[in-house]
Amino acid sequence: MDVGIVGCGFAGSAAALFLARAGHDVTVYEAVAEPSAVGAGIVVQPTGLFVLDRLGLLAGALARGAPIDHLLVRRGTAGTLLDLRYADVAPGLFGLGMHRGALFEILYGAVQSERITVRTGCTIETARRERDRTILVADGEDIARHDLVVAANGARSNLHHLTRPRVREYPWGALWFVADDPSRLYGRTLFQVVRGTRQLLGFLPTGLAPGERGHVVSLFWSVACDGVDAWRDGYEDWREHVLAEDPRCAPLLEQLRGPDDLLFSRYYDVVMHPWHAGGVLFIGDAAHATSPQLGQGTNLALVDAMTLADTLAEGDALEPSLRRYASRRRAHLAYYQFASRWLTPFFQSGHDTLGTLRDLGMPIAARVPWVRDAMTRSMVGVKRGVLRPSFPIAPYVTLLSA
Repeated sequence: MDVGIVGCGFAGSAAALFLARAGHDVTVYEAVAEPSAVGAGIVVQPTGLFVLDRLGLLAGALARGAPIDHLLVRRGTAGTLLDLRYADVAPGLFGLGMHRGALFEILYGAVQSERITVRTGCTIETARRERDRTILVADGEDIARHDLVVAANGARSNLHHLTRPRVREYPWGALWFVADDPSRLYGRTLFQVVRGTRQLLGFLPTGLAPGERGHVVSLFWSVACDGVDAWRDGYEDWREHVLAEDPRCAPLLEQLRGPDDLLFSRYYDVVMHPWHAGGVLFIGDAAHATSPQLGQGTNLALVDAMTLADTLAEGDALEPSLRRYASRRRAHLAYYQFASRWLTPFFQSGHDTLGTLRDLGMPIAARVPWVRDAMTRSMVGVKRGVLRPSFPIAPYVTLLSA
């Protein structure tokens, strides 16, 4: 087929690679004139690492990432709230902390080396279906016709008007700073400190940053969207508070020149049904953005791209193929959207009672073997529902043990 892909982020780049290698003619449209490596830390879970291996890019990711064995969440000075280890699911499993820019360079660099046409500085405004072809419109003019268009341009996709999804902005977001970390202060642990639902401080080992910076760690701080200005006004007090919460971070805080060094990120919740209309299929955050509480956005996007290519390879007509793709992704995506939406208010909200319930209930629940297993599998990225079986874990163990 002739395929147009809107957006060259993780979902778009991975889809372009899979589809081009399957023999399709692929054109990628990116609104940014010169796409570059930006962002802070993410965790590529075993599910995402499996997709990168399918693309032949795993070795590059492992060389630039920081292995994560352990999620440790502390309740201020009151002790441990949650302590989850990948090895509790299976020996050899781990996540990979990465700089978003590093993963972008790996994926987009591969796109540029393939037989893929990339048109940058091109904002697709809308699309319409005519005679089994989808026409893309930019600057008010028809610019291309494709058999299939894949919209992978994020939670605020300007093509959402084609499907009318529900897009909701979370009232809370996060401030991020990427600090040099030559001593690798946090080892292989994603470390968080919570106090009620109004404080979430975290440190994510992030591997090698783009350029020549070396090893870095991402510091993140939860904040209400309407509270950023107040946080800036109290910046010096905030520094002292963070240092008191975890004195290890002193070398990181010394790198901050002021409040403008921390960048603010908003979260979006996107609910869409169906995921395709008029020859346009939405994948990644454009189709199902969630809060990052479970750290799955990147991984779900990569699995979307792989599943789409595998489904189209079966050779049916386009419409049945897109319906089958939706059927295959539905349970996995529904679980993580539900779990993220349900869990987020217990960690980021103004509801103090939820924090109390979390602090009382979560340590007890984590001592129940099947609940603890469900929590850890949710972190790994393999859950497909509360009662449904998870994805088989053996392929990920085989891959990562090697």
